[in-house]
Amino acid sequence: MTLLKNPKVRGFFVMAASLVIAAASVALLVMNLNNSGFVEYAVHMEYIEYAMTAVLLLISVYIIYAGARDKKYHAVVLAIVQILATVGSELLFGGKAEAANALMLDNLSLLMVMLVGVVGSLICVFSVGYMEKYHHHKHVADRSRMFFAVVFVFMSAMFGLVLSNNLKWLLFFWEITTFCSYLLIGYTRTAEAIRNSYRALVMNIVGGLGFLAGIVWLYETQGIIEVDKLLALNPALVVVPVVFICFAGVVKSAQMPFSSWLLGAMVAPSPVSALLHSSTMVKAGVYIVIRLSPLLAGTKAGLFIALIGAVTFLFASLIAISERNLKRLLAYSTISTLGLIVACAGVGTYQAVWTAMLLMIFHAVAKALLFLCAGTVEGGTDSLSIEDMDGLIMKMPKVTVFILVGIAGMFLAPFGMLISKWQALEALVSVNPLIAVLVIFGSSATLFFYTKLMGKLIMIVHPAGKLEKGVTGGEWFTLGTLSILTVAACVVFPVISKYLIDPFIKLVYHSTVSMSAGNIVIMLLMMVFLLLLPLQIVLQRRDKRHVSAYLNGANLTEYKDAAEANDHFYTAGHNVQELKLSNYYLEEMFGEKRLGLVGIVLTSMLLAILCGVMFL
Repeated sequence: MTLLKNPKVRGFFVMAASLVIAAASVALLVMNLNNSGFVEYAVHMEYIEYAMTAVLLLISVYIIYAGARDKKYHAVVLAIVQILATVGSELLFGGKAEAANALMLDNLSLLMVMLVGVVGSLICVFSVGYMEKYHHHKHVADRSRMFFAVVFVFMSAMFGLVLSNNLKWLLFFWEITTFCSYLLIGYTRTAEAIRNSYRALVMNIVGGLGFLAGIVWLYETQGIIEVDKLLALNPALVVVPVVFICFAGVVKSAQMPFSSWLLGAMVAPSPVSALLHSSTMVKAGVYIVIRLSPLLAGTKAGLFIALIGAVTFLFASLIAISERNLKRLLAYSTISTLGLIVACAGVGTYQAVWTAMLLMIFHAVAKALLFLCAGTVEGGTDSLSIEDMDGLIMKMPKVTVFILVGIAGMFLAPFGMLISKWQALEALVSVNPLIAVLVIFGSSATLFFYTKLMGKLIMIVHPAGKLEKGVTGGEWFTLGTLSILTVAACVVFPVISKYLIDPFIKLVYHSTVSMSAGNIVIMLLMMVFLLLLPLQIVLQRRDKRHVSAYLNGANLTEYKDAAEANDHFYTAGHNVQELKLSNYYLEEMFGEKRLGLVGIVLTSMLLAILCGVMFL
């Protein structure tokens, strides 16, 4: 990618590589579906860990250089600390901390491989056409070669992360994703992009240091560095290292009080938002918490991690109500859903973990679709303000249908997110009613902000020209495929559960989760009725005709133009008034300035208590 200067040649290789990666991910799933346990692979390469350490040190040196150049001295200090911690840990290990099996494959790993390989590859295909148009609209230097190179390194690191059994390897890939996200968020090199890229970098370096502390503590107390051996231990013996590692997961998944890095990432091109917030970066955080969830079940540490997730879910959902920018609304909804996943994983029961895995699937597909649609809308309308999206169903009908499918996937019955929330409530209420109450109120807020967004998109005030001509074939392919996957994930979710999630639950918890046949039939019937809406929009859009809105007999009828008559009316005092329709945003009640600080304070207090709990 770095060497290919010709955009068409580079685009061909991006699509070819994406096809290979997606096909390989599916093939890996098919070949390992019948495995009943952990499949471990021994990797005996004497110098591979030395190479990993060298790469991490080089990254830290680069951060010192870049931080000094950009006058971000807090990043410089943390990079120096990172170098000292890396070198110190290697001296402590003394070359003795070796894993018998460096790689591991189970159904949780397979699930993550599928999300990264399929959803990530679709985002790459979308990016080919998007990035070419992006530089026509944005007056920033074209660094597309760097963009695609970093994206593929990013995806590679994610594969390494979810397949690593050696915690030192897992940490290496963890830090690679942090560095790649820093480069991608700062892509435009504007002052805002640079500031936000360092915010993400600094927060995730702190999380990485916590991860390293957990590995060192585990090795010093138990003499192991493997995930499978860690999961086999008594939870009481490994509370401290598990909390340290889960702390890194909380940071990476942008839970409060660390959520600001994800919101800042919105300055990056939309495919970066889709990649970071759907299939990869943030999913690494919830992946590690889910992976360690059996060690959290029934513990005080697990309870406080679950409370951090539940509080984040509630406050992020409430703040999303006040957001007028589509990408920021999607960012807050992402933070909230990740909070729900963390809450389930922190509780750690088999029903809660089953729910967390389902949430990851539905969220990855639907949210990737929504972020990419947001980028397409911005390219067509040159705006991300929700108030500028009146009648988008007329301006960009296909894209709007895709957005409606994505929104439905996030909160409407019988789509998977609602199924997962229903199961989450059932799992949480028996463990901790307070967490269940937080989830109920957060879900109510989700219903509110998604419903008013849908209403804005299909509201028609006056005729508008089509704005979809510039959308490329690769973009249409990606949006269409993700829409199909969003619906398919709901239709075939019993199959997904039976062959992918249930075996993992049975392996770890020696139990199973199932849904009755009657409920499945009801869900399928609901799906058929729900699909009639977008189908009607597609089939009947040619038969639409525009008429003036009826304003209680007060239309400005002397205007011959229907659009003018529709936009103006007489008031009771016979004054001409322009018709304006707007959503409720309720900033005074749910604004970021009002609730953001409260959420940060509450979660910071929970983190402080968690630190005390793990040493008791």
